[in-house]
Amino acid sequence: MKKWNAELVLVVVLLPILLSTRALAQNPTPEDAIALEQQGKLPEAAVAWRAVTARHPNDAAAFASLGVVLSKEQKYSEAATAYKHALALNPKLPGVELNLGLAEFKQGHFHDAAVALRAALAADPANNQARTLLGLSYYGAQRFADAVTYLQSAAKGDPANTELHRLLAQSCLWAKNYPCALDEFRQLLQQDPDSAATHILLGEALDGSGKTSEAIAEFEAAAKISPAEPNVHFGLGYLHWKSQQYDEARQEFDRELALDPNHAQALAYLGDIEWKSNHPDEALSLLKRSMSAQKNLRIVYVDLGAIYMQQKNYKEAQPALLRAVALDPAIPDAHYQLGRLYQALGKPAEAEKELHRVQELHKKAEDSLVGKISSSPPALNPSEAR
Repeated sequence: MKKWNAELVLVVVLLPILLSTRALAQNPTPEDAIALEQQGKLPEAAVAWRAVTARHPNDAAAFASLGVVLSKEQKYSEAATAYKHALALNPKLPGVELNLGLAEFKQGHFHDAAVALRAALAADPANNQARTLLGLSYYGAQRFADAVTYLQSAAKGDPANTELHRLLAQSCLWAKNYPCALDEFRQLLQQDPDSAATHILLGEALDGSGKTSEAIAEFEAAAKISPAEPNVHFGLGYLHWKSQQYDEARQEFDRELALDPNHAQALAYLGDIEWKSNHPDEALSLLKRSMSAQKNLRIVYVDLGAIYMQQKNYKEAQPALLRAVALDPAIPDAHYQLGRLYQALGKPAEAEKELHRVQELHKKAEDSLVGKISSSPPALNPSEAR
């Protein structure tokens, strides 16, 4: 009897709650959804907002609120869809472009994020969050000159944000805005003088500025701090190679290969040194090893073409030189070698065309380390954005 009474009491207590929950599930109001969100009941709040939008499909604010809850649940793809629906209903709804930009950014959709964030910044030019996120989105999309424009302003207002200044420095470097890069990396070194990575990046910026001897000093400092730092010996070797200090370059490339026997660029430039030293067999071996490790190094194909030409192996020389031209048609050396090859093959028209191309080409800006140590700067981690 007592058990029956206890069960009856439980039913009496729970019945109003169950009826209220059922009513809420069937017909929640915006106030219900807001209350659930404030209680931290995000899945329930999302269900409530979906019910509200189903009953009121033209309510832009409801779709925007649904997007906010979904973003808090880290369901960024669904959140972006809700924000886009809100904007389709009311393009001027405050804050939605910014929220959409952040949701796209969190997914790594940097181009889409930039579109939304440009609109957010146009609507509110004083919004520093939109400005910073737009700069980061351009960085993620590898539009580095655009990234500099927005990150410079954001970093100026946040001098203690080391990570933001590092991203600005990287953007300046890859945009080949070397004065900006030098200034930023030097400031970073003042804060952390024992950062081998920053010494390397400063060295790249100095080399891009034509200050190769100063760049060598920075790479030497990095190698002293961290002798096993990836690419530090390759970078130092490349700078010696560029300065035609081939013995010093050889030593550094050998050190890099001791750390990474398949380092494609160290193999390639070491092969080039052997070719310049009139050791074609050693050069061929190194160049082929480099090509096995990485398929798109132009110097490998130029040197292979030149070696095969010297050996009168024209059948192998032609595809190598054509590949070198395809990798960068604006550098004249491969065109020159190809012109000589066509002369040797008795093709005067083709030879004249290539040699005329050499005359047409303006000498490119002096080559630098930017783009050699890595094909792109460090990727963003969208999950860290706020």
